[in-house]
Amino acid sequence: MTTNTKPSPEIPDCYYVNDTVLIPPHDPTPRHSIPLSNIDDQNFLRFTIKYLYLYEKAVCVENMKYSLSKILTEYYPLAGRLRSSKNECGDEKLEVECNGEGAVFAEGFIDYSCVEFLEYCEKPNKSWRKLICKVDAPTFLEVPPLVVQVTKLNCGGMIMCTSINHCICDGIGTSQFLNAWAQITKNPNFVPLNPPFHSRHLLNSRCPPKVTFTHPVFNTPTSDQQQNDQFTLIKYLQSQPLIATSITFNPAQILTLKRNISPSIKCTTFEALASHTWKSWVKSLNLSHFLKVKLLFSVNIRKRVKPELPQGYYGNGFLLGCAETSVKDLCSKNLFHGVKLVQHAKSSLNDDYISSMIDLLEDKKVQTDLSTTLVISQWSKLDLENLDFGSGKPLHMGPMASDVYCLFLPVVGDPESIRVSVSMPHNIVEKFEFYMTENLDKGDSRDDNGYHDD
Repeated sequence: MTTNTKPSPEIPDCYYVNDTVLIPPHDPTPRHSIPLSNIDDQNFLRFTIKYLYLYEKAVCVENMKYSLSKILTEYYPLAGRLRSSKNECGDEKLEVECNGEGAVFAEGFIDYSCVEFLEYCEKPNKSWRKLICKVDAPTFLEVPPLVVQVTKLNCGGMIMCTSINHCICDGIGTSQFLNAWAQITKNPNFVPLNPPFHSRHLLNSRCPPKVTFTHPVFNTPTSDQQQNDQFTLIKYLQSQPLIATSITFNPAQILTLKRNISPSIKCTTFEALASHTWKSWVKSLNLSHFLKVKLLFSVNIRKRVKPELPQGYYGNGFLLGCAETSVKDLCSKNLFHGVKLVQHAKSSLNDDYISSMIDLLEDKKVQTDLSTTLVISQWSKLDLENLDFGSGKPLHMGPMASDVYCLFLPVVGDPESIRVSVSMPHNIVEKFEFYMTENLDKGDSRDDNGYHDD
């Protein structure tokens, strides 16, 4: 078990080598608007996914600009702009105006080395914001969907940061795009095996909408007072300084965790680690035993809907699964209690349930319930850590920032390990790390007796 407790230092100021530029598609692209799906259009997803990559050897920036223009010919909505429009019912809906305006590209330099960065890289810090250029825009919608900054280091290495609007891509979609860009940088004649599928109509709501299930992922506040009451815990966490914690689980420790659940029970690595993280998080917060708590986690629905989504679908093709129980039951029962809840939440997401959830999202008052909730997003199975632009795979990849939302991250060079990253108040971190790591130091590397992975 590895925990990272070293304070991360402030990185030097970034010097911009050239003016920030817009990179349009290399070839002419369709000029039209693409209405986003109800899944894309959730308030919960109105943020940018920010990735950071550290490379030992820099890549020619002009080559990266050229290859970006080439791949934007395929992924042309990322060169467009988001806007809000009204449908025939007068409801506000998001769409992408595909106008070829271009992605933002910045070049920088910092007096820092790969070795210095690697020493503290497991936990993001606020000074990393210097590594992505700030775009002045009056609203979130007016920020270009794709922003890239390549920062050269004094050792000959580089850091590449990307900011991608989550309303347009999910984790699978961003990985698909970034890997295609990397491939075309290495090989200008590269043609993606799965070209991007742009239309979002496959996830349209039914007409008329039919909400045939209850959906505990969401709530519909009826008043400002009720809304304030419902967000007590999340507001408590965000009202104070948060510090990032990072805990890496190797394969032997993951196997021990599974065996601690039950030697005869089959579960995936995600199910075991998500349940363990949820339980540790709740125990460290010392909540009332009578409180109901939720775990929300992303579930890929590309093969759960009928018909299945095309291979190149890069929009938001996931919904949140929801496990719910009392603090008392979660903390006092064996970890299998949480595993069963996660498994049930996953199995509930069939085509009928998904259609009902998409129809529910027609109501723009519906909000993701974050009141007493841990949200986990899994980046460890997306092939994000192997992004090679021609100078080799990254020494490190991860988020640019840490939040109260929990990430399961890949470990570069160790595909079977998982790094759990989350931010918490200072007085809670030590308890959380204790609960996460207790009784897991006796792991071995024996066969897993039927355990399987995601």
